[in-house]
Amino acid sequence: MSLLALIGIAVALAMDAFAVAIAVGIGLQSLHYRQIFRLAWHFGLFQAMMPVIGWAAGTTVRDHIQAYDHWIAFALLSFVGGNMLKEAFFGEEEETGSQKDATRGLTMVILSVATSIDALAVGFSMSLLNISIVTPALVIGVVAAAFTVGGLYLGNRVAGFRRLSNYAEILGGLVLLAIGTNILHEHGVF
Repeated sequence: MSLLALIGIAVALAMDAFAVAIAVGIGLQSLHYRQIFRLAWHFGLFQAMMPVIGWAAGTTVRDHIQAYDHWIAFALLSFVGGNMLKEAFFGEEEETGSQKDATRGLTMVILSVATSIDALAVGFSMSLLNISIVTPALVIGVVAAAFTVGGLYLGNRVAGFRRLSNYAEILGGLVLLAIGTNILHEHGVF
């Protein structure tokens, strides 16, 4: 596999992570280096691990997961996006630090899985083509981490206007729902 093709695959896989990072950046009141590191590390790690898992599983599990992987990604993104919308519409405005930090805990793990589940198929494909997975997994992980950092900064800059904070969180939730719906559309559900 050529380096150009590998970078193209890595960028394509990183687009979900980038869009979700924008949504997370919008939801954060302030952006700290720890949050950036946590989300970029986890998105990059999961993006690198999923092709390895897919490659190791080969064709035996492919048929079972391929039938519903898009539904898993949709459900996870819808859950997080729905929670963001719920917080925007029904959250308490009085507490300034009460927003849930999507760069921590179960929310971060859910987002990491949801944004990287498509990479399983890439790993399956590479195993069928007898391509070594080490270099592709590293490139995919690094590109996803870099796009996550960029997405967090971009989203946080957009949400930096205090008046637009609530609208920004609504937008972030809608973006996650749109990504989940697009995944279903790409898999022929609509």
